[in-house]
Amino acid sequence: MTVLDTRALNRATLARQLLLERADLPVLDAVGHLGGLQAQEPQEPFAGLWSRLRAFDPAELSGLLTGRQVVRTHLMRRTVHLVTADDVVAWRSRHDGMLLRRVLGVYRRELDGVDLGALATAGRTVMADGEPRSMPELARAVAGRLPAAEPRPLGEMLVAALLPTVQVPPRGLWRTTGAARYALLPSWLGREIDPPSADDSDPVGQAMLRRYLAAFGPATPADLRAWCGLAGLPAAVSALRGELVAFRDHRGRELLDLPDAPRPDPDTPAPVRFLPAFDNAILGYHDRSRIIDDGHRPLSVAGARVVLVDGRVAATWVVEADTVLVTPLRRFSRTDRTAVAAEGRAMASFLSDGRSERVRVAASPG
Repeated sequence: MTVLDTRALNRATLARQLLLERADLPVLDAVGHLGGLQAQEPQEPFAGLWSRLRAFDPAELSGLLTGRQVVRTHLMRRTVHLVTADDVVAWRSRHDGMLLRRVLGVYRRELDGVDLGALATAGRTVMADGEPRSMPELARAVAGRLPAAEPRPLGEMLVAALLPTVQVPPRGLWRTTGAARYALLPSWLGREIDPPSADDSDPVGQAMLRRYLAAFGPATPADLRAWCGLAGLPAAVSALRGELVAFRDHRGRELLDLPDAPRPDPDTPAPVRFLPAFDNAILGYHDRSRIIDDGHRPLSVAGARVVLVDGRVAATWVVEADTVLVTPLRRFSRTDRTAVAAEGRAMASFLSDGRSERVRVAASPG
């Protein structure tokens, strides 16, 4: 069985994630290809798509949100994701059990004794008028009907698990701030959610596995589980194994992949890329060593924006007063600093609508 070393996996990841070369794709197609973008920080997907698309116009993504072709919703790993309407309709019911378990993992004590069926019914009754509500507003309304728990755990359980909800605009629009307000997904989209499948081969899981490998492969079932939060999709993996190809990583673990998916030469040059907070190119794996050193792994869950140099996390970045500030995590060569500064100027221009191209790269550590 062919062994793929860390650099080979890195280049495959960059190619699948549209980070090896910016893509000429419509925004809707890019969001679909990536299987969604993690989006609990509402403005971060704009930076993520700018780094992936050759001619990204943030107004296009805002238009897709207001046009209800993409939505912000709790889905993979119980985090807010920006996903296509088609994907959330097809995938939501497959995530119901996981979403419930994860909310209970945080609020089990607070929700002890609460009839979750009655809570869901009360929540649907409150939301039946079609009026978007904030989580505190929904929680207070439901708490009046079910006074057995504090509003916060009731609200979290409703918007993140029991009810299929979306965060409605203006939340998530370009250069727009606003509290998260929720609507029921079927009402917002005018479409019902696909019901759970009774097929033991898990056809929804199969579709998700194909999509995951197209955007993240080659990967292990543990990587798949880390991306979606579901329990590895064993039935889907078994059903598709005959049409997949297998490799080994340098530790001997089996990696699955689509046979015709891109696996570039490990020596393919990788351009500098600026990634937003919580980017799935990093969080979409259990073993993130293909793109980030173990010593820097905490950055990936702390919400740090990172810079890829030669395909790996090599710096963090923030914006202050329209200036992109880069802090290297390792020593940069003169060539590295020049490339990082050039991409930083382009990012500064994008984020400031062309008002600024200021970038400052700090001294390398040590």
